[in-house]
Amino acid sequence: MCDCNYGGLPNVQLHFQPGMAVHEARGGPLEWGPGDTEFGIKYRFIEQNKAGWVPSVAIYPLLEVPTGDAARGLGTGRTHAFVPLWVQKDFGDWTTYGGGGYWINPGPGNKNFWFAGWVLQRKITDKLALGVELFHQTPDAIRGVSSTGFNFGSLPSTGFNIGGIYDFTDRYHFLFSFGKGLQHAKETNEFSWYIGFQITGGEEPPKAQQAAP
Repeated sequence: MCDCNYGGLPNVQLHFQPGMAVHEARGGPLEWGPGDTEFGIKYRFIEQNKAGWVPSVAIYPLLEVPTGDAARGLGTGRTHAFVPLWVQKDFGDWTTYGGGGYWINPGPGNKNFWFAGWVLQRKITDKLALGVELFHQTPDAIRGVSSTGFNFGSLPSTGFNIGGIYDFTDRYHFLFSFGKGLQHAKETNEFSWYIGFQITGGEEPPKAQQAAP
């Protein structure tokens, strides 16, 4: 999976996330291939006040487009949308951010749902930052059956992740996290983990501009 982001304009970030999918039906063969694709655009309409308490605030609508083969279980066959509001504030070595929004979730047995999460992160060294995340999701399916075939979709879920970012250089970064569910954990998330490699780029503003308030 590739999570691609590009800051094409001031306060605007374009998002593109093609994915790979794996599916194995009970008694059937293992299927794998391209999955659904996520597109988004983030617009920050309030910039945080570094000397005060005003945070950065952005909207970040997303579309999940059915590019995967739903007949093979590699996609949902429908377009899903997420409309969130995100907030961030920096306090020295500490950063806190989060928010939430509403998922439009079509499909047999599915229903729309809410998702919210919040992160507290601290810079430990010049290269390492660690954080903890708490999140909650309302039920996303009727009678516990979603279009993806999982039978726990009707349960609300609350969970946490602990993770961090290690900067090899200003351009190359290692991302990691692990966590579990706190609510209905056996049905929703007994344990999960994630690792990733991030590449950032772009031109740095002149030093005089960096120092400007």
